[in-house]
Amino acid sequence: MTRAVYNYSFFNLDAPFILESGEQISEPTIAYHTYGTLNENRDNVILICHALTANSDADDWWHGLFGKGDIFDWDKYFIICTNNLGSPYGTSSPKQVDNKSNEKMGMDFPFYTIRDTAKLQLHLLDHFKISKIKLLIGGSCGGNISQEIAYEWGDKIENLALLCCSAMETPWVIAIHESQRITLSSDPTLNDKTASAGQAGLKACRAVAMPFYRTHSNFKLSQKELETNKVKDFRAASYIQYQGDKFVKRFDAHCYFKLLSALDTHNIGRDRGGIEKALSKITANTVVIGFNSDILIPKIEQQFLAKHIPNSDYVEIKTLFGHDAFLIEHDDIRKAIRNKISI
Repeated sequence: MTRAVYNYSFFNLDAPFILESGEQISEPTIAYHTYGTLNENRDNVILICHALTANSDADDWWHGLFGKGDIFDWDKYFIICTNNLGSPYGTSSPKQVDNKSNEKMGMDFPFYTIRDTAKLQLHLLDHFKISKIKLLIGGSCGGNISQEIAYEWGDKIENLALLCCSAMETPWVIAIHESQRITLSSDPTLNDKTASAGQAGLKACRAVAMPFYRTHSNFKLSQKELETNKVKDFRAASYIQYQGDKFVKRFDAHCYFKLLSALDTHNIGRDRGGIEKALSKITANTVVIGFNSDILIPKIEQQFLAKHIPNSDYVEIKTLFGHDAFLIEHDDIRKAIRNKISI
């Protein structure tokens, strides 16, 4: 697998970052990847906003859209992906050490919102003195962040692609998140300020979430039993155990709790006159992509976005992969984007 040449770096704000809550993060760090070269006009920019538990190395998890002549062509564009606020992959988060206590901040990390996450990313764009974004794109949580950036930057955003996201977090998804937070909070080590805090709860959280990312049909195919008389040790159970263990190895329980809580705050219309009014202010040429089998954020949410963003088209992709299809169905995603956007 040929990987794009990238730069992985950190940007430190030299002032406190004031959160929506009024709390602040002192001189936060932003971790980010870039691919390609910024042109003289500083307008050949693609900004990728990543999903809840991903990282800023977009060529790792969206490799199928990277390459010469592809959507993410590093010879043509300067591609940026910024690690989200609160994520364990480099940006300021519960993993950081408190200067006063010299301990991991853990659950003491301040409450923040999706809007805070977007505004922190805007500081990085200002650092690069970017004048225009050719394409702003995000799926799931990244689509929520993209909406906020598109609202804030107005006509500086030329094109916008939103995948499997909604204008505000729905009661259905908030309920799923709360189920995970209850599960995570049942781990008595969650409030410890150690690297291993909450790991049993984190595994259980992933187990709770996994079925919502896929579909009944997908599980029936991929986890089908070859031995029809089996009464234990089912493939589906082993798969969930495996995914839970894998997640614990790469993620952090405190970060996950805070990220889930931040995701619940997403509401593009909050303090802006309502959702419809806020969406009407997005001026970018927009494609909204939904997946017919997504049970986590159903296509009705993407259809709503497309209805209320002025210059937007809705495209539906048929798939067995449910919500995770935005990481898998590269050919259909590429086609959907290029039918609306010249890139």
